[in-house]
Amino acid sequence: MTTSLMRRLLATCLLLPLLGGCASLLGGSGDRERATIYAPDPRVAADPAWPQADWQLTLSPPTAARMIDSFRIAVRPTPSELQVYRGASWAKTPTDMLQDAVLRTLEDSGRIPAVARQGAGITADYKLVIDLRRFEADYRGNPLPDATIEVNAKLIHNIDQTVVGSRTFLAAQPASSVEVAQVVDAFTASLQTISGEMVGWILEVGNAHEATHAGQPGARR
Repeated sequence: MTTSLMRRLLATCLLLPLLGGCASLLGGSGDRERATIYAPDPRVAADPAWPQADWQLTLSPPTAARMIDSFRIAVRPTPSELQVYRGASWAKTPTDMLQDAVLRTLEDSGRIPAVARQGAGITADYKLVIDLRRFEADYRGNPLPDATIEVNAKLIHNIDQTVVGSRTFLAAQPASSVEVAQVVDAFTASLQTISGEMVGWILEVGNAHEATHAGQPGARR
C-alpha cells in the first residue's frame, strides 16, 4: 500500500462515526467485533382450559415501528433512552419471532382445524392482526432488566371485516443477570407467556362470536 493511499484511508477513518470502521477499511481483524446471533425457541403446552374451535384462522404479518422490528437487541437503560446490545443480534426480527410463536402454539394445541399465515391459500373465517409495540430489555430503574414484550391483537371476522375482539398483552420477564444470554432466556419466557395468553384469548373470542352470530344471514354453516 502506497503512503498516499494509507494517508487517505486514515483520513477517512477519522470521519467515521462508528468504532471499528477503520479496522474494516484497513483490513485488520483483531479489533473487529463478532456478533453473537440469538434464536429464541419458545414452546407452549396447550392449556386444558382452551376451548375447541371449528373455524379457521389466518395471521396477517405483524406491524411494528422500525426501531422495534430490528435484528439488533434493544435495551432501555432509562425510560427515555433506547440502545442496543453491542455484539449481539437476533436471528429473526421480533415480528417474525412473535408470529412464529403464536402460529406454532395454535398448531401444536390441536384446538383449531386450520391456521396459517396470510397468503397460504386457506379459506379462513377470521384473521389475526398484530401490532408489536415493545420488544426490549427494560431496566425500569432496577439492577436487572425485564424482557418486555407488548402487543395489541385484533381478531377480525373475514365476512364483514368487523373487529370481534381487541386486547393488549404485556409480558415482562426478569432476567437472571445482565449478561445478554440470560436476557435472551428472559425473552424466550416472555414469548411463551404472550403466545399462550394470545392463543387462549383467540380461541375464546372466536368461539364467542361464532355462538352469537351462528344464526345470522351469511354465517358459516
